[in-house]
Amino acid sequence: MQDADRGSECSYDRPVATAQRTERRVADLARVSGVSVDTIRFYQKRGLLPPPRREGRVAWYGPEHEERLARIRELQARGLSLALIRRLLDGELDAADAPLAAAVADETKDELLSLGELARRTGVPEEHLEAVAREGLLVPQQRDGVSGYAASDAQLMTAGMRLLEVGLPLPELLALARRQNEMTRAIAEEAVAMFDAHVRAPLRDAPISDAERAERLVEAFRTLLPNVTTLVAQHFRRVLLQVAREHLEAVGDDAEIAAAASEPEWGA
Repeated sequence: MQDADRGSECSYDRPVATAQRTERRVADLARVSGVSVDTIRFYQKRGLLPPPRREGRVAWYGPEHEERLARIRELQARGLSLALIRRLLDGELDAADAPLAAAVADETKDELLSLGELARRTGVPEEHLEAVAREGLLVPQQRDGVSGYAASDAQLMTAGMRLLEVGLPLPELLALARRQNEMTRAIAEEAVAMFDAHVRAPLRDAPISDAERAERLVEAFRTLLPNVTTLVAQHFRRVLLQVAREHLEAVGDDAEIAAAASEPEWGA
């Protein structure tokens, strides 16, 4: 039997006017909103849409559903994930934070690849990628019901493969990467807390409009992200070179020291 929610072929599938409101069946809601029936049902399962009013097996959708669908499409166009959209619609996120969330989402928006696709793109054996994933160093992303690995992970995996090619053993490299990931995450959490306390909180308390607050938050984020990334990367590079130089000077022979000193990077 055909699902009563569909019924677009039925002669009685047309808007129904109740007291002070017009209600539609799901097929008609899909037509006027530009969102497919399957997508509407997916949104319902994810808690993004309130349940319809039911008369027996017939579901009726009101203006609030049409408005909610329009809002979801608007927020998706700004780069927000469905998880963030739900929190925003449920009132868990302040509306002034939506542009900042969109800016963060825009920085992480990337093509999603399966593990096999990632292996083919990087030339890294799939079993190596699985080992990295088991260590929690390669984490799949969930985006609107689709799971996959970010295309930007390809650069990381290719770099890791080059390390293996020069002779570093995979188990020890994974152990080192795991410790680095733990320390990096702890530092990142402190950095986010610092941004929240010294940038976001003062702006939230400032006597300015939501639009200006949102604009200044996004501007601060887009200024801080590349500069913090450069600061961390360059500092690690400098410390790594310093430690390598000290180690080679302590244990290396004259030929090794002379060969290293001839490299431009050595004096950086």
